[in-house]
Amino acid sequence: MQIEDLTIKQVRELQELLAGRPAIVEPERYLGKQIVVLDRGFVYVGDVTIKGDFVTVKNAKNIRRWGTTKGLGELLEGPLSSTVVDPVEGALLIPARAVIHFIAVKKGW
Repeated sequence: MQIEDLTIKQVRELQELLAGRPAIVEPERYLGKQIVVLDRGFVYVGDVTIKGDFVTVKNAKNIRRWGTTKGLGELLEGPLSSTVVDPVEGALLIPARAVIHFIAVKKGW
């Protein structure tokens, strides 16, 4: 049978059959503790999970002032004395298209 040969009734029956079918579930990928650099200049650090088209950051902190002289790489071990961070209540749900890059950090955060 060719799709072009289906009648409207058959298409409706097929639609009803597929409506009860469970959606495809995409697995989550846990990346661990990361600095997340977003478009428009936002920078967060927290526990990162990717699922589908979204990135979730739990236990997040907004890095308002880096306090570095050589860039974000200086923050791998944790914040410096001149770094300013603000805690974020709840989890961040970020469209993946807004992510510029991730930087894996160590236990200092």
